[in-house]
Amino acid sequence: MSRAVTATLRVNGEERTVAFPGHHTLLEVLREECALTGTKHGCELGECGACTVLVDGRPVLSCLTLACQHEGREIETVEGLADGNRLGPLQVAFADLGAAQCGYCTPGILMAAEAMLREQPRPSRERIAEQLSGNLCRCTGYLKIVEAVEWAAAVRRGEDAGPPPEILFGHPEPGRPGGDAPGRRPSETASSNT
Repeated sequence: MSRAVTATLRVNGEERTVAFPGHHTLLEVLREECALTGTKHGCELGECGACTVLVDGRPVLSCLTLACQHEGREIETVEGLADGNRLGPLQVAFADLGAAQCGYCTPGILMAAEAMLREQPRPSRERIAEQLSGNLCRCTGYLKIVEAVEWAAAVRRGEDAGPPPEILFGHPEPGRPGGDAPGRRPSETASSNT
C-alpha cells in the first residue's frame, strides 16, 4: 500500500488541498477526492480519451498520470467550461446539435476541442478530426461532433452563427433543386415523389 500524499491542486481556477494515496491517478483524485465526476473512467489504458482534462492548457489523459505530479499546475475539467450555470459555447453546440448521444465520451471530447480552439480559433474540418482522433465515441459517426465544434468556434469568434440548415435538416438531395423539405430525409422525399 502506498503512503498518503497531501497536495494542493489548482482545479478550474480553485485551489483544493486533498489527501490521496500516492499511486492514485489524476482521474481518481478528480473524481473521488474533488468530487468532479464529469471526467470519465473509460479504458484506463489511455486509448479512449474519455478521461481527457487540460493541464496547463494542454490535453492530458488523466488515467495515465499520477495526481501527485500536478501540484502547482492548472488543471481544467469539463465542469470548468461552464460559467456557473451558463454552459460554454462548446457545451451549448453539442447539446443543440445532438452531438452527444449517451454522453459518456463527451467530456473528454469537449476538453480536447477546447484546447484546440484556444490555439486555433478557425480550425478546418480536417484539423478538428485530427484533434479529436484520440477520443472514441461508440454511439455516433462523428459528423455531428465535428459540426458542433465548427459552430462553437464561430460563436467564440463573435460571428453571428447559427447552425447551417444542412446540419439541422440534412444535405440537399443530389440533382434536385432546393433539396429535400426541412425535417424530411432524402429517402422520404424520394418515396413520396413516386
